[in-house]
Amino acid sequence: MGLVARNKTALLGGAAIMVLVGLQAANAQEAQTNEQDKNGRVTLLQRLVIGTGLDKVAIDTPQSVTVIDQEDIDRRQPETIGEIFRDIPGINITGSERLLGQSFNIRGIGAPENTGDGGRIIVNVDGAQKFYEQYRLGSFFSEPELYQRAEVLRGPASSTLYGSGALGGVINFETKDASDFIAEGQNGALRLKSSWNSNGNGYLLSSVLAQRWGENAEFLLTGNSRASDVYTSGNGNEILGTNFKAWSGLAKGTFNVGDEGTLRLSYQQWDSDLDDQQLSQTSATAFFGLIDRHIVDQTAIASYENPFADNDMLDVKLSASYSNTHNEQRNADMRAACGTGSMAVVCDSNYAYETWQFNAQNTMEWVGDSWTNHFTFGSQTGYQTRVAEAFFNDGTQFPVAFHPEGTDLKTGVFAQNEFVWDDRLTIIPGMRLDWHKLTPDSALDAPSSDDTAFSPKIAALYKFNDTFSVFGSVAHTERFPTIDEVFSTASSSSTFLPSLGLKKEQSNNFEAGFALSGSDLLQAGDAGQLKVTSFFNAVTDLIALNRPFTAGFNNKPGFINIEEAEIYGFEVEAAYDADYVFANAGYSYVVGKNKQTGAYLTTVAPHELALTLGGKMPDHDVTFGWKARFVAGPQDPARDRNTPPVGDPNSTRFATAFDVHDIFLTWKPQDGQLAGWETNLGVDNLFDRQYKEFLMNDDAKGRTFKISLSKELGW
Repeated sequence: MGLVARNKTALLGGAAIMVLVGLQAANAQEAQTNEQDKNGRVTLLQRLVIGTGLDKVAIDTPQSVTVIDQEDIDRRQPETIGEIFRDIPGINITGSERLLGQSFNIRGIGAPENTGDGGRIIVNVDGAQKFYEQYRLGSFFSEPELYQRAEVLRGPASSTLYGSGALGGVINFETKDASDFIAEGQNGALRLKSSWNSNGNGYLLSSVLAQRWGENAEFLLTGNSRASDVYTSGNGNEILGTNFKAWSGLAKGTFNVGDEGTLRLSYQQWDSDLDDQQLSQTSATAFFGLIDRHIVDQTAIASYENPFADNDMLDVKLSASYSNTHNEQRNADMRAACGTGSMAVVCDSNYAYETWQFNAQNTMEWVGDSWTNHFTFGSQTGYQTRVAEAFFNDGTQFPVAFHPEGTDLKTGVFAQNEFVWDDRLTIIPGMRLDWHKLTPDSALDAPSSDDTAFSPKIAALYKFNDTFSVFGSVAHTERFPTIDEVFSTASSSSTFLPSLGLKKEQSNNFEAGFALSGSDLLQAGDAGQLKVTSFFNAVTDLIALNRPFTAGFNNKPGFINIEEAEIYGFEVEAAYDADYVFANAGYSYVVGKNKQTGAYLTTVAPHELALTLGGKMPDHDVTFGWKARFVAGPQDPARDRNTPPVGDPNSTRFATAFDVHDIFLTWKPQDGQLAGWETNLGVDNLFDRQYKEFLMNDDAKGRTFKISLSKELGW
């Protein structure tokens, strides 16, 4: 049986298994379902979601949501942020496996070579929005060890709370807290951790110091150092440019203010200073050669929360944040060719995004005999400055045409109501109004632009009983063009006019699904859930690069609107947990097309099935298991490596179906002299497959052995 046939069989077989699990759950009695709480089981679909409004578990959220917790992160032993999301349906990492080359893609939104994806996926760190776009570089620079959890909210419905234009969705990262490490009855903790992996001889050194002072203050201080040489793919080839080194740290203080108020102050910094780094981080091309690159990412946040338990009209959350991502590039191999236009990319240069943001919201509560109602309203304001400083070899500064300078001012107001009747029916209407103004640098000699965007939605979930529920939503959102899309006048291969006439993108998204939940399915006390979400996203005036770039292109704008595009499909998530075994499964089926031409959108990844099957030895504090991903071939036959274009038989731009398998083992003693120790072992790409992710331009890592060892002390 061929690879494509095997993967199709695995995809269909896995989907069938998930449906069977769901049918078994549906047959479970409601009285048995209540045993789930008594046994304290929390499966992947029962994790608490805090990013959709009121806190609720994932399976009761009328939206496709996945929560990644600390156990997931530790088990995966990720080198990069992208590895955290590898098993989640509907989300992919684009660009490359390189530390500086990664961006996000949700449901076909997001691409490594399109700098116009800003705002279509909103990324937050403790509520502070992060944004960066630069030619042949990734968009998010951070360290997995800084975070205790992440939430992926798929689809445009999240625009109400987080900002217009989130066509793909929202990713929320939550940093570690001192209370995550300080045990009950103690006041402090020290955690030391080291990790190593065989593919690239990569290592991590990490330390966490947590201290509680009195009853009203606690502090956290972390430091991480990570480095690696180049890795090899499954066929043994070294992937140039994948070597890196970076350090990061987080300082965080949490203070009780009054009876119920909580004040948090935090600062984190990520720093990579590396000489002779590949200039292109998002592709395998070596044309641009090497460069010395120093990237620093900073995030500072002050937040205050007070639930005012004695006043149902007040539940206040306030935050102010500062974010700055700065990239200093020097000494490119091709520096002799430094000049205006496309070759400015090899000049000595500085790029930066500096953002100030203020958020405020309040929730009001009404409670009746059989119903509750929560009304949340608030505002967000952000001011962002984009910097690009390039220098001729004689030191003279000049404007960078493909990375125009300017400012982006946004402010929005929103309201969302959540009505729950009899713990069965949930209705969530919401709306948001945003205004923004783009102002180019004076050197561009172009007018500023301003516009408004409206994002209404309504979502509902109905529980027929404790076993079966249905849900659906309708959401509209509008995305403003970015500075890059409006004012850019050059690319790597040509020059063109600014795109001053760009229209804002508009999305109408429809979702529907069902969820099943049960217990005592295969043995007493176990629990299983299944959630299926279908969606249809119709996008008008989708902004895209005006390809192909050719000589004499300077009489046309660089970006255009695609009149109509559609993205549709479905996602399935299943989870099962028992005393000695657990299993998770995720399946995504996404199709995207240009409705005018019928052409496939190149940003949509193939259908994929991810499976995890694990075992537990409670008496020995051991968890172990197997992970697998089965990825279909490209939807567009022209992008299948099995049928490459004439004259390009070895092109790595074309993908094929693949399957990849990992194994893992965790030992975390709870008692005795070894209590506080934790060991994680794993082998990624167990069978040393040679493959390439559809949205990445580098071949993937070959077989990789991983080990991490940590020790936590308390006092």
